[in-house]
Amino acid sequence: MKKGALMKVAAFILVLLLLLWFSGSYINVSPQQIRDWILSFGWIAPVIFIVMYSVRPIILFPASVLSLAGGLAFGTFWGFVFIFIGALGAASVAYFIAATFQNSFIKFEQSERTQMIRKKMEENGFFIVLLLRFLPFLNFDLISYLGGLASVKYRSFLLATGLGIIPGTLAYSFLGSSLVSGNKTIIFIAVALFLIVLLVPIIAKGRVKELLGLSSKK
Repeated sequence: MKKGALMKVAAFILVLLLLLWFSGSYINVSPQQIRDWILSFGWIAPVIFIVMYSVRPIILFPASVLSLAGGLAFGTFWGFVFIFIGALGAASVAYFIAATFQNSFIKFEQSERTQMIRKKMEENGFFIVLLLRFLPFLNFDLISYLGGLASVKYRSFLLATGLGIIPGTLAYSFLGSSLVSGNKTIIFIAVALFLIVLLVPIIAKGRVKELLGLSSKK
């Protein structure tokens, strides 16, 4: 693995440990408390969670936080289901915002990289969206907005998104549910799976850039 990739992984782990330490020392919010807060809404909790997840791109709230919360509250299986539905909803919201206000979005200055990816989506929308969902070296919402700008067929966009987010969704739901279980073995397995899902896009970043024609771009 390249030194740059190792540095990114090390930085991520360091930030995660610092957040856990800060939460336990100062905020004093446990996974169980987060779970209890979400479930305090009763039978409508899944609906509220999915709606919150779906509108998240409008306020640019981190998807990772809600994904982890879904695993904490609903467990591995139902957490996966509700996170999956919410993620499709969020992707759809961003897609239609970009598609509806396409002219306004295009007027904003775009980087050379995003312009290139948008062009690739216009040529082969399903494959490019699927690739970027499986190996997300770009922000989740940015991919969705670019899909709308590129006028990728919605069915192709949604199918590619659904297939591509399965590994990450499973990793987040399993990690969240493991923290509530308190079982160190399960937590260790969940963290290992999560790190694998995190590492694969970093390792494959160069290959993805080649496929997108970005290998020579800065």
